[in-house]
Amino acid sequence: MKCLNSFLVSTMALLGLVVLMGGCLPSEPGPPTQEEMVERGRYLVTIGGCNDCHTPKVFSGGSAAPDESRLLSGHPQDLELPEYDAAMVGPGKWVLMNEHMTASVGPWGVSFAANLTPDVDTGSGDWTAQEFIDAMHTGTHRGIGRPILPPMPWFNLATAPEEDLRAIFAFLQSLPPISNQVPDAIEPPVM
Repeated sequence: MKCLNSFLVSTMALLGLVVLMGGCLPSEPGPPTQEEMVERGRYLVTIGGCNDCHTPKVFSGGSAAPDESRLLSGHPQDLELPEYDAAMVGPGKWVLMNEHMTASVGPWGVSFAANLTPDVDTGSGDWTAQEFIDAMHTGTHRGIGRPILPPMPWFNLATAPEEDLRAIFAFLQSLPPISNQVPDAIEPPVM
C-alpha cells in the first residue's frame, strides 16, 4: 500500500508539474493586431520602394528625397510635364521619367503614379482590402478594371502572401488622406 501511495503522490506531483509547465509554454500566436499590421505594412512599403514613384520629391543640393508632407500621394496634380519627342520612346528605345519619378513615358504612353492615401475622392479611401489584393494579384485597377501600367511592378506583388498585402493596405489606410487628383494615363501616339 505504501508503494501505491508513493506512486500516486509521485504521479500527482508529476501531473501538477506538467500542468504548471503547460502554462509556461508559448501559446499559438493570435491574429496580428491592427497596429502590428500597420507596422508590417510600413516595413513592406519601405523595402518595396513604393515611395520611389508614389511620393513627390523635395530637391536640395542636387539630390531628391521623398516629400514627407505628400507621402504616397502620387503624381502632383498641378505638375505640368515637359514636352518630349515621341520618336524617343517605343519598343527598343527610351523610357523616360519626370524629375519627381511620378510620371513615366514609354511604349505604353504616359502613366502617372497613383494616389495611395485614403482620400475618398482622389485616393484609395473607398477601396476594400480585397480590391487592393485583387489589383496586386491581377495587375488591374481594383482587380477588375483597366490594366496597371508600367513602371508599377504589380507582377512582383502577384505572388505575395495575402497577409502581406493586407498589411500594406492597412498601412496605406493609416496615412493622412491627401486630396490629389492624379491625371489619367495618356495613350501612346499613333506612329
